[in-house]
Amino acid sequence: MLKKIFFIFALIFFLAPTHTLAAPIQNIFSAEVVRILEEKDVAGENGEIFKQQDIELRALDGELKGKTINYEGIGGPESVVKNIYKAGDRVSVQATADEADNLQYFITDYVRTPSLAWLAIIFVISLLAVGRFKGLRSLISLALTFAVIMKYILPQIMDGADPVITTLIGAFVILLSVIYLTEGFNRKAHLAVLSILLSLVATVAISYIFVNLAHLTGLADEEASFLAGFGSRIVNFQGLLLAGIIIGALGVLDDMVISQITAVEEITNSTSGQSRMEIFKKSMNIGVSHISSMTNTLFLAYAGASLPLLILFLTGQSAFASASQALNNEALATEIIRTLSGSIGLILSMPLSTLLAVWLIKEKS
Repeated sequence: MLKKIFFIFALIFFLAPTHTLAAPIQNIFSAEVVRILEEKDVAGENGEIFKQQDIELRALDGELKGKTINYEGIGGPESVVKNIYKAGDRVSVQATADEADNLQYFITDYVRTPSLAWLAIIFVISLLAVGRFKGLRSLISLALTFAVIMKYILPQIMDGADPVITTLIGAFVILLSVIYLTEGFNRKAHLAVLSILLSLVATVAISYIFVNLAHLTGLADEEASFLAGFGSRIVNFQGLLLAGIIIGALGVLDDMVISQITAVEEITNSTSGQSRMEIFKKSMNIGVSHISSMTNTLFLAYAGASLPLLILFLTGQSAFASASQALNNEALATEIIRTLSGSIGLILSMPLSTLLAVWLIKEKS
C-alpha cells in the first residue's frame, strides 16, 4: 500500500507545473471591531434607508498588528455598504493609498475562516469516527484530488493548455488515487476504474454535443467574464465549461459505480448457482433505486442553488417574461445542460458497471 501511495504522489509531483502563481495581495488584513464611533441612517437613490458607520478597529495581523485604525463609512458610496457591524466582530480590511500617499481603510467583509475551520474539524472527526481507517484513506484521496486540481489542472489551463484534455488527464489521476486508496488494489477497484472511465467518456461526448447545439460560449458566469480580461492565455471558455462538467461528474460516478460493483459482488457470494442473468436482474433492481434517489438529489441541489432566480420568476420581477425566455438565457441553459449531461452519464454508468461486474466477478467465481 505504501508503494502505491508513493507512486501516486510521485505521479502528481511529476505532472505539477514548475511555475508558481502570483503572490496574494498584501494590503488586506484582519481586524477586530473595538467600538462603533457613529452610526447614521442615510437615504439611498431609490429612497431606501440604510445605515452607515464610522468604526474603530484593531489590526490583528500584518504590519499594523496591534494598532488602532479608523474606518470612515459615513458619507461613502451606497455600494460599499454590505453589513452592519458591532463590537467584537472580526472583519477583513483593505488599505489603499490616496493621491497624497495617505492610507485609507475599507471594511470588505466579515472574517469567516474560524467558522470554516471549525466546520472542517467536525467533518474530519466525523469521517474518522465512522469510517476509521477507510475514512483516513478517504481524507488522503481528498487531499490528492485537491492537489491535482490546484497544482496541475488549473495552472495548465491558465497557461493556455486545452481545458478538456488537461481535465481528462487530471481526472484519470484523481480516479486512480481515489479508487485505489479507498478500495485497495483489487478486482473491485479495477472494475470501478474501467467503468468510471467509460462512463466519463460518454458524459464528455454528450456534453460536447449539446454545448455546441445550444451554442454555449462558457461566458455566462460572472467569474468567466472576469477571466476574459486575464490575458491571451485563457481563450477556450467553452472548453472550460466542459472541464467543469467533467470534474462535477467524476464524484457522482464514483459513488454509483462502487455501489453497483459491491452489490454484484455481495449477490454473487450470497447464493451459489445463480446465472449471470439472475445476478444482473437483482443488481439492476438495486441500481434503479439508487438512480431514482440520485436523480432527485441532483434536481434538488440545482433547485436549491437557483431559489433566488425561481422566486424572482414566480413573482414576475425577473427580466424574463416567460419560461421560454428564461430557458433561452445562456446562464440558465448552461446549468441545465451541465446537470442533465452529468445525470445521463450517471444513469449510463449503472447498467455498464453492473454488466462488467456480473461478467467478470461471475467468471472469477
